[in-house]
Amino acid sequence: MQVQRILVLLYFFLLFPANIIGLWWAVGSPLVMDPNSICRKSRRLAGKQREICRKEIEIVEEVANGAKIALAECQYQFRHRKWNCTTAKRSLDRVIRQDTRESAFVYGITAAGVVYSVTEACNMGHLLQCTCDNHVQDITTDGEWEWGGCGDNVEIQLHNNDAGRLTVKNHMRTECKCHGLSGSCTLKTCWRKMPIFRHVGIILKQKFDGAIQVQSSNDGKRLETVLDTLKPPAKSDIVYSEKSPLFCKRNRKIGSLGTKGRECIPDSMGVGGCDLLCCQRGYSTHKMTIRDNCKCRFIWCCDVRCETCMREKTIYRCL
Repeated sequence: MQVQRILVLLYFFLLFPANIIGLWWAVGSPLVMDPNSICRKSRRLAGKQREICRKEIEIVEEVANGAKIALAECQYQFRHRKWNCTTAKRSLDRVIRQDTRESAFVYGITAAGVVYSVTEACNMGHLLQCTCDNHVQDITTDGEWEWGGCGDNVEIQLHNNDAGRLTVKNHMRTECKCHGLSGSCTLKTCWRKMPIFRHVGIILKQKFDGAIQVQSSNDGKRLETVLDTLKPPAKSDIVYSEKSPLFCKRNRKIGSLGTKGRECIPDSMGVGGCDLLCCQRGYSTHKMTIRDNCKCRFIWCCDVRCETCMREKTIYRCL
């Protein structure tokens, strides 16, 4: 089996038609993580796509893992927003069928998650079809250290989902290990490492906040900005063509579950504040008693013992 097989499979999954991305995010929600079940549920896959899905089980597992970390990161980054990246009631399926900033982020973070997971699996030796990245060894180090170890290989040449893929690639970091007697660093070996995925999520969220609205050019061969004053988007930018819905009220057609019942922050003027999150509808206040560990003390050796304390917590929810 050759490396090209991985590229073919990844190329298919990183194309992300709406029905497939919805499936993989459902997989990522750990409802279904068995590769055989995943491929059986991919009813719309046919021919070569179905064959690859069923035969490359270990890669399917990593794609599922990538979808899982992408979903978790999306829900973290949007936890205080009106659209909070939920997969409940098939809302995601409808959200990603629109060409909005939200769907653009979903595509970007999922592409990043899949690349991240497969790259990490290659680096750890879990996928025998691929190798680590040795290209950086051609870069000069001025003799202060040398390249070594197994670098994370993110050279997957795809033209779609560039924003997510390039966010991983362009923020690679260098890690080093010292060699020498008595802790000295007479020789330093360095390798390339992917960024922490939380950092990837933060960058893509910033790109979401600065997303560029585009339209098709007259010849239909390229995207151009709606506003002439803006420069053309780079491959790493997030772009969209449709304005986002308000997401204030439940609307099944657009995948909005509304914000009724969402927990909010009463004194905040930001996105998680009750005024903004509740869309000026107001909010309710509930007091609840919760149990906490308190008065913890260390017992020699080696135990920590705590008492159970009761405290009141106030919960604010959108009306």
